[in-house]
Amino acid sequence: MQERMKTHQLAAGQIDELLAKAQVGHLATIDQDGSPYVVPVHFVHVGDRIFIHGLIRGHKLDNIAREPKVGFEVTGDFDLIHGPSSCQTNTAYQSVVIRGLASVVEDEEDVLKALEAIAFKYTPQHAGGAFLDEALVITAVIAVEIRQITGKYYS
Repeated sequence: MQERMKTHQLAAGQIDELLAKAQVGHLATIDQDGSPYVVPVHFVHVGDRIFIHGLIRGHKLDNIAREPKVGFEVTGDFDLIHGPSSCQTNTAYQSVVIRGLASVVEDEEDVLKALEAIAFKYTPQHAGGAFLDEALVITAVIAVEIRQITGKYYS
């Protein structure tokens, strides 16, 4: 089984491609009692960081303030590969798993750059426009510094 995993690794360019096209990622933080807490998020990958936006208060931010170690995962398109029985059916997929350190972006210029990158990914028709002041005061940007990244596929 170990050798099979080694032959199903995504190359760096494939990882970048999946992070660029994936619409939803899953951010895993650590609760106060040590339990994992996973939430779906919109995100953008820029350089060696993942940027996520959300409200300035919330459970994931409380968790990050207490423990910055996080996990992040995206899954690409998948399809079932039907075999002659249910036990011989498999899934074609691509996925990226990241381990990193999360922090809230404090610098206003960096916040605006991250939000612009997110806007370009999800709403390119609005990219380059001004952000509403009333939206900015309630928006936080989380940066996940990538410490480890792996990508796998099966087809």
